[in-house]
Amino acid sequence: MTVSPERPAGRESTVANHMIPDHLQRLLDATRGELGPFARHGRIVATTASTNDDALAWAAEGAPEGAWIVAGAQSAGRGRRGRVWASPPGAGLYVSVIFRPRPAAPASVDPGGDPAMSLLTVMAGVAAVEAIHEATGVRATLKWPNDVVVEAPGVATRKLAGILAEGVMAGTRLSAVVVGLGVNLRPSAYPPEIAARAVALETLAGRAVDPDSVLVSLLGALARRRRALAEPGGGPALLDTWRAWSPSATGARLRWRQQEQIFDGITAGVDATGALHVQTGQGEVRLVAGEVEWA
Repeated sequence: MTVSPERPAGRESTVANHMIPDHLQRLLDATRGELGPFARHGRIVATTASTNDDALAWAAEGAPEGAWIVAGAQSAGRGRRGRVWASPPGAGLYVSVIFRPRPAAPASVDPGGDPAMSLLTVMAGVAAVEAIHEATGVRATLKWPNDVVVEAPGVATRKLAGILAEGVMAGTRLSAVVVGLGVNLRPSAYPPEIAARAVALETLAGRAVDPDSVLVSLLGALARRRRALAEPGGGPALLDTWRAWSPSATGARLRWRQQEQIFDGITAGVDATGALHVQTGQGEVRLVAGEVEWA
């Protein structure tokens, strides 16, 4: 991997033998015990097309769990369903992290051998709101399926961060999952269709925010949640935490499109797989993916 010459000056790092800025390296060193594998393999570039694409290629080459890539800007960042994720230089934290399936009991039917892999997006959402709160004091909330937002009575919901998980297959077997996270750090000239729905962390915090501190808090939260997810009962415990950060998962009105028809209902919580249940006039339905519009 070629590190862009526009990167900040730094020293040779023990993190994947790439140049890591001194300040970030000190933070990583101070939290190495907590971060575990998430402190060992990092790559930083000034700009790239997509950190997820870079991480997917790195995973295919054999990068281990916990490896991460951060870019100062993305020219082709993306969100769910192929949407563009605006990634102006210096305005956000654009990071992608690699996860690997762990061996599971023979009875598991998960194609990757690790049932927890299906909850990685849920895990990343919880880690994101925990890290944001830890690093800045800002309390965001989660909105199904994978948005980090700020909500207030009588005020339009604003999106603070988004999450996109993509898999790497080895034949028919899941080899890795890359989880990309984009966090709006600073106000920027977003496209008009995005500006009305986005909010920056510095605006919410009312002060300057250190991107390195947010990154290390995020890596620490991911490391903690990944360890917890591997423990017995880790999945249900994680979902309970997700529900606590997502008040809209129960009792909120929404609508969605399915087979060219528009449906609406009231949210009735998420199940053990992270699917959203909605109560409609015709009974309860289960949403596993797709676009929803919140009232």
